[in-house]
Amino acid sequence: MTVIDRTQTTDRKKGTRPPALRRKLLGNGYRPGFLTYGLLFAFFLASAYPLWWSVIIGSRSNSALAGTWPPLLPGGNFWSNAGEVLDTIPFWLALGNSVLISGIITVSVVSFSTLAGYSFAKLRFKGRNGLMVAVIATMAIPTQLGIIPLFMMMRTLGWTGEIGAVVIPTLVTAFGVFFMRQYLVDVIPDELIESARMDGASMISTFWHVALPAARPAMAILGLFTFMTAWTDFLWPLLVLDAGNPTLQTALSQLQAARYVDYSIVLTGAVLATLPLLVLFVIAGRQLISGIMQGAVKG
Repeated sequence: MTVIDRTQTTDRKKGTRPPALRRKLLGNGYRPGFLTYGLLFAFFLASAYPLWWSVIIGSRSNSALAGTWPPLLPGGNFWSNAGEVLDTIPFWLALGNSVLISGIITVSVVSFSTLAGYSFAKLRFKGRNGLMVAVIATMAIPTQLGIIPLFMMMRTLGWTGEIGAVVIPTLVTAFGVFFMRQYLVDVIPDELIESARMDGASMISTFWHVALPAARPAMAILGLFTFMTAWTDFLWPLLVLDAGNPTLQTALSQLQAARYVDYSIVLTGAVLATLPLLVLFVIAGRQLISGIMQGAVKG
């Protein structure tokens, strides 16, 4: 008891916390502490609050915004507001276009990026480093700089107003190629590829049986981020598509085109447009977390 008391007294004099309390707050190498959970919970609340606020206003009338104290719980007008959204904009057509565009872009970006990333990571050919630098350099160019010439190209080809005008320019991205290249550099040993070639496997067979299984976690992460980016894209579909063939994001802009904006209807549409992304995150969350953890362990 004397030794323990002296230790605690020494800790108080030095201004440090006892080790047991420090482990509870900060955690150890195997389990996070209360402070870590508290910070994560605070970040979760800050991230989820905009969506929760949209649900609250979307389930009430527009007069809820004029109150002195904002409401904290949803009301009972969500389904009537949702019906108003469906009557105002071509919701189902826009939803189908968004699903089609996002799905095609995701499959294309993941496929081409995996092939190109594997080539840059494990194949030896002349100009490999120069081409990789050129791919990375394109990421430094703002997308807005290419909108005008790209729109002129689409108009010359007669694709304006068509879904292909949104899909074709984004079939592959420089970020996807760079992401897959960086992942495959470390995850696949060169000896494994050489062993497959010595066994008589062709280049395509080596990619299919060796590289592709190892790249699946990164492909899941890239696919999720690509789908989310394509789903929420607004500027380019707004420019190249017309009002009769919109995506979901451009169709929602029609809800606030009038002089009087009913924000309860607008936020109801925003909630409806967010629900498919939430479903996707729930379905792909397990693969996403496993991919992040696998990359962290390998790093």
